[in-house]
Amino acid sequence: MSEATSPRVSAQTLKQQAAAAAIELIEPLLAEGVVIGVGTGSTADCFIDQLAVLKNRFRGTVASSERSAQRLQAAGIAVLDLNDVTSMPVYVDGADEIDANLCMIKGGGGALTREKIVASVAQRFVCIADDSKLVQRLGAFPLPLEVIPMARQSVARRLQAYGGKPVLREGFVTDNGNCILDVSGLNIVSPAELESACNNIPGVVCCGLFALAPARIALLAGENGIQRLGDATL
Repeated sequence: MSEATSPRVSAQTLKQQAAAAAIELIEPLLAEGVVIGVGTGSTADCFIDQLAVLKNRFRGTVASSERSAQRLQAAGIAVLDLNDVTSMPVYVDGADEIDANLCMIKGGGGALTREKIVASVAQRFVCIADDSKLVQRLGAFPLPLEVIPMARQSVARRLQAYGGKPVLREGFVTDNGNCILDVSGLNIVSPAELESACNNIPGVVCCGLFALAPARIALLAGENGIQRLGDATL
């Protein structure tokens, strides 16, 4: 079959390939007593499924959402409370967008706050995704913000002042009991500056920009294999 007529690799296959690359990357870190941070989303689900094969080689995991915790436990992998964990060598999660500087937009699944908290305890953030998530400039994907419900309108007005168009994510409540505003139309020239500005709006629990603390490594699966960005070694 010629290249012109060969079937494209499915999005699910690419997610599985990115997850497999992450397993290969972190496997040397696994040992008795080691705890792995695990993110949320469809690509993280693939990572969880593959991590289950190695479940007897490390202590357990910290999950960034109830959804991931349930999947980990169903796979026979121990899930620990972050309050009982002092450090983790690595946190593995997907992204809705990532740029060449490894800054990300996350939160499409609504777990951005817990994702950012768990990632902050890990020594390294490994982002896994298909290569369609790599962009020149962040912002085509609406920026999620977790917001305390009573502040929804006041936060929305501040975001409109930044040029954003905030929309309430209808019918969704985060694991923390809050709402999500998805903000389109932002001109994200400096992701770290915008992250700081959003974090300082009263009522914002967490901003879906991961720029002040970006990924250490990105493993992006595409038609031609895995593209690796960031540090040469884990």
